[in-house]
Amino acid sequence: MKVSAALLAMLLVVATFVPTFASANEIKSDIVEESSSAILIERDTGAVLYEKDSDKKLPPASMTKIMTMVLIMEAIESGKVKLDDKIRTSEYAASMGGSQIFLEAGEEMTADDMLKGIAIASGNDASVAMAEAIAGSEKAFVQMMNDKAKEMGLKDTNFVNPTGLPAKDHYSTSHDMAMMARELLKYDLITKYTGKYEDYLREDTDKKFWLVNTNKLVKFYQGVDGLKTGFTNEAKYCLTATAKRDDMRVVAVVMGAPSPKKRNAEVTKLFDYAFSQYTTNKLFDRNHVVKEVEINKGDRATMEVVTSEQVSVLMKKGSKDEKITTSIKMNENLQTPIKEGDPVGVLTVKVDGKVTATSPVLSSQSIDQASWWQLMKRTVGQFAKASDGVK
Repeated sequence: MKVSAALLAMLLVVATFVPTFASANEIKSDIVEESSSAILIERDTGAVLYEKDSDKKLPPASMTKIMTMVLIMEAIESGKVKLDDKIRTSEYAASMGGSQIFLEAGEEMTADDMLKGIAIASGNDASVAMAEAIAGSEKAFVQMMNDKAKEMGLKDTNFVNPTGLPAKDHYSTSHDMAMMARELLKYDLITKYTGKYEDYLREDTDKKFWLVNTNKLVKFYQGVDGLKTGFTNEAKYCLTATAKRDDMRVVAVVMGAPSPKKRNAEVTKLFDYAFSQYTTNKLFDRNHVVKEVEINKGDRATMEVVTSEQVSVLMKKGSKDEKITTSIKMNENLQTPIKEGDPVGVLTVKVDGKVTATSPVLSSQSIDQASWWQLMKRTVGQFAKASDGVK
């Protein structure tokens, strides 16, 4: 499907729509005191519940791997990479310092185990091995990372590597990290990795390797199941964390905390604030069929339209009943071929007439251009049906 410049611009607006749900005077200013930057959002709506210098460019350290995992999950969902695929470790990948799972040059490990090594133990070697497997080289993968950031409308992020190791011009913001986390959390599978406190690699060998999650809140805060810590001397202590209770999932980011204890304490306060003050009403799961539309010249007469993510309404606890409405606007002049997963419209959620969230809707199947014979059969069928109606 051809995407016009106007449509692309519209999709960027949709992808980056982040309403501020609470005004500054509603929130205690002392939630985050010592970290350089912070933000708290509700995942489904993207509503900002708290922020402190959230557009300040800072080194993200290993939180960089959130974008690395976004691209890995895209590759898995598209079928380009399968979890049981064997990923070979290059000499370059094995040479990575910092956090690692001690891959040896030439060693093969499944994508499933590589993802464990990245999500749980923050393995720099596993990150580069996966980057090379997906893009052919680390450099090409970094270009994919920056292209994805631009596609998401993230203007204050630039990647130089897929690991977060210190590098000139490698930076992001707490706002942009929250948006990356929001994108990653579209994939339900990811929290099965980031939510594990411990696991093992090479379990049936004499090189059994114990993984312990660098995000201690996974064990010590109810509902936390991700996402990624970060630390370098320059970045100090960073954390992008997510927690879910009932149907409400929130994301908190702190950057530049002076210690891991302070980092965890400030994220905990952000979560406490969110769960004590807000609740959500889930409207649709991801991939929920919300509409069926006719495709005039497709090899299918109709197309099912599905949600691209879970869609919810955020509400302040104790607020009055509100009128919730949803609407779908299809893109004009849809033309075949349409690929499964192509954006074909926008779903809008309104509460008491005010837009609270927008989200792309997707084609649930691929539709090619119809043959002359298919169009003829369809025309004859429609004519016969109309003739039956006038008898």
